[in-house]
Amino acid sequence: MDETAVGVALPSIRRELGLSEISSHWVVNIYLLTLACLAGAAGRIGDIVGIRVLLTAGLTIFGAASIFAGFAPNGLTLLLARGVQGIGAAAIFPLSLTLIALSFEEKGRGKALGIYGAIGTCFLAAGPLVGGVLTAGLSWRWIFWINPIVVICVGYVVWRLWRDPPRRIKERFDLIGLVLLLCGLSLSVYGIMQGPEVGWQRGYVIATLVFGISALVVFVLVEKQRDDPLVAVALFRNSTFTASNLIVGTAQYAKIATFVFGSMYLQTVEGWGPLWAGIALLPAVLPTTLAAPVAGKLSDERGTRWPALLGLLLITSGLSLTAAGMMFQITAAIFIGFASFGTAVSLMFVPSQRAVTTSVAPHMQGQAGGIVLSSQLIGGTLGMAVCSTILAVTSSFAAVFWVAGIFSMLVLAYSNHALDTHEPAR
Repeated sequence: MDETAVGVALPSIRRELGLSEISSHWVVNIYLLTLACLAGAAGRIGDIVGIRVLLTAGLTIFGAASIFAGFAPNGLTLLLARGVQGIGAAAIFPLSLTLIALSFEEKGRGKALGIYGAIGTCFLAAGPLVGGVLTAGLSWRWIFWINPIVVICVGYVVWRLWRDPPRRIKERFDLIGLVLLLCGLSLSVYGIMQGPEVGWQRGYVIATLVFGISALVVFVLVEKQRDDPLVAVALFRNSTFTASNLIVGTAQYAKIATFVFGSMYLQTVEGWGPLWAGIALLPAVLPTTLAAPVAGKLSDERGTRWPALLGLLLITSGLSLTAAGMMFQITAAIFIGFASFGTAVSLMFVPSQRAVTTSVAPHMQGQAGGIVLSSQLIGGTLGMAVCSTILAVTSSFAAVFWVAGIFSMLVLAYSNHALDTHEPAR
């Protein structure tokens, strides 16, 4: 809910706090960046110290940061609070997936993940409406102040119902890997987002990109040599594991394009208010609620390949339709594109998450959850950076969606080759 509510409120936040266009995009991206950098670490810590304590800590941090974000008097304070929110969310996201993986046997895990996805989608669907209603009726600050209520409810359920399984307490935490990942992602994303605003030829922009990419390369090399890596790079030797993570990242990229930049288009180009922009995004979320359980059942019965490829085909079509609708100002085409996106997302997320969780041992479920959530969030972080850059360079929302559609088409071609063609039906 936090993801999509903030996207709808972004124009209002920008006006009230006097942020530039790129700075306002950082309200979304600093959250995603912190989340992406730390999700893998949280999954690993959960394997070592236990899920319940770490999940409770994440909920507490997220709730407290939400309160401070609501009281932010200026852009800098809001960005800091959003960064801290990302720290808390980094524990919540991967560990929630780990709970599913540890609670259900492989034969029923797809169905469980489908229900998990449907519940998540209900809140995803609520985000634009809640964000629009609160922003238009009260203030954008209320989109943060409602989070502690949810946090308290979730915390109660965790402590009431969950008990940690035995864990491997002798494992060490990979601090070097965490530092390299933080530096690599942060510098790379910063360089991509600042380039259009200050100029690609500026020395510090070039330096951040070079150092960021170098840190990511070193991160991969270091992780391959460690016995207790932050991210088990060796898992990516499995082509289905790699393709599944890439599909999840692509879905998140498309989600950011749709909910953030789709909402911005409706408000800045079409002149709609935040409430109507939130309502207009319903075609992008309601089909997901219905499709998630179906996607889970299909993945149990048919495996990963065909549901995931169908999802990629639908999302490529939806992004292309949305781009064409924006280019020629055909609102109906935009809404059809949103609906195609909403149908596709569950077919991409659920089978791919199932494929990842069934490929590792029980004591590695935190690691697997961290990896797949990191892939998802890196997709969203880079998606936000790329979309912001394209919009700044071209001043065209259609270009944002054309590029997203081309990227998803390339992932479709790769996944058709990489996904296991002999995965047995369950």
